[in-house]
Amino acid sequence: MSPADRVARLKIELDDWSPVIWRRVEVPLTASLKALHDVIQAAMPFEDYHLFQFRADGKRFAIPDPEWESLRDRTFSARTTKLGALFDRGVTQLSYTYDFGDDWRHTVTVEDVFASDFGTEYPRYVDGARRGPPEDVGGIPGFQLFLDAIADPDHEQHDELMRWHGRPFEPEQLDVADIRGRIAKLARRRAIGKAAFAKSRR
Repeated sequence: MSPADRVARLKIELDDWSPVIWRRVEVPLTASLKALHDVIQAAMPFEDYHLFQFRADGKRFAIPDPEWESLRDRTFSARTTKLGALFDRGVTQLSYTYDFGDDWRHTVTVEDVFASDFGTEYPRYVDGARRGPPEDVGGIPGFQLFLDAIADPDHEQHDELMRWHGRPFEPEQLDVADIRGRIAKLARRRAIGKAAFAKSRR
């Protein structure tokens, strides 16, 4: 089975939060770590406003920036590093951090690798639990304050944070339709890219 025919089932868990906020997705092993970043953004969901990094196999993977390069912490390109290349080296768990201010750290675990289904578009959302934190809420402490305040109309910051968020927030309710829609866009983009590549090879 070639890498092009293999799919990884991944479990994504937000670190340092209980009860756990998690998602399960299926991603082709040919996907780059940048593409995996896009999937995580769609699945949590976040809005992709901030920088990100993966750490795996003792290395840092991100979008390299010469101004931030360090000899002690070399950055490998997330655009050119494939998920399958890491898996084939024995990597079954990655650390993913989004927004170095809020510092949303996630553990990404490879649960299974299997042959792709010809009739299925990838990436694919499988399941998950609980709503992810709003963008720019202030990390773990800010998220806890946000939940406490919106749940209590008498909280001194209730009105302020309700206005800031602009819509209801139910931490136990996952908007599966929205997540599926976001990931379906990534799958369509991938399909268009594959078709364009195949056409260019003719």
